[in-house]
Amino acid sequence: MKLVRWDPFQDLFPIENQPTRWAPPVDVFEQGDRLVFKAEIPGVDRDALNVTVEDGVLTIHGERQEESEAKDGTTYRQERVHGTFTRRFALPKHVDGSKVTAAYKDGVLEVTVPKAESAKPRKVEIQAA
Repeated sequence: MKLVRWDPFQDLFPIENQPTRWAPPVDVFEQGDRLVFKAEIPGVDRDALNVTVEDGVLTIHGERQEESEAKDGTTYRQERVHGTFTRRFALPKHVDGSKVTAAYKDGVLEVTVPKAESAKPRKVEIQAA
């Protein structure tokens, strides 16, 4: 029988045992004739972000650099995560991937994906019989 050491405090800090990989939270919603993706990415430089659309998949990729606050002192706890992240979203067939736009302001990346013209509602003229 193998002896396993039990740590009663292990469950109190589960995040500390996880790798430093992280992924920003993303809200996805429909607004009129477009889909909007809003990602919270505070502390990431705009030049460190990359947004691509390929084969019906929207990819948001970036990197948050590590900042060491204690240059002359000692760090006792560091909870802000750093490193690279990638989020991928399958786009529906009724969007126009060639007209995707992205804007980054105050730590929020907003990606707008317009619907294709064929997916937009159109009025049908009723003919007199």
